[in-house]
Amino acid sequence: MTKTVDFIFDFGSPNAYLSYQVLPAIAARHGASVNIVPALLGGIFKATNNRSPMEAFGEVKGKLAYEQLETQRFIARHGLTRFRFNPNFPVNTLLIMRGLVAAQRMGMAEAYLPAVLSGMWEQGLKMDNPEVVARLVAAAGLDAPALLDATQNPEVKQALIASTEAAVARGVFGIPTFFVGEDMFFGKDRLGQVEEALAA
Repeated sequence: MTKTVDFIFDFGSPNAYLSYQVLPAIAARHGASVNIVPALLGGIFKATNNRSPMEAFGEVKGKLAYEQLETQRFIARHGLTRFRFNPNFPVNTLLIMRGLVAAQRMGMAEAYLPAVLSGMWEQGLKMDNPEVVARLVAAAGLDAPALLDATQNPEVKQALIASTEAAVARGVFGIPTFFVGEDMFFGKDRLGQVEEALAA
């Protein structure tokens, strides 16, 4: 039976971008599929009383510097040379996350996801600006007016809320989180364990 990796995902996490560049190849090696599950990181933090690493570890000497070192090692190991930290960070991702839900419903996610990730973590765009988002998705060949209109659809809004709540109910406390079956793995540095689970 084909295995699936559920990838609990928000564009606002740089580690979600980095994981997205690596996970599909891992899945392909094992004949598995990747299921992108939209979930609002802010909603997850609120529900679980979690905080961003900068808030949680900002006063811990050396902690954030080491995290940055590990990120640079990951980037180098996987040749992710297009990655650029977004100068507008933190970016409110509500619009583009609703856009992802809409794109999945409209059969556009395959083009929408890499385009928006590029805008966020390669081009350094201000991705909470609807005009910026519209230009980006139009350049990717997508129907920008239809997608932006869909972000205001009550069903799309509720679907994102429900997906976030469901992620929390599964035990998610941050992003990126991965599930292989019922086994949960948190963080890009657990992708090796994800591969082991797929190989088992």
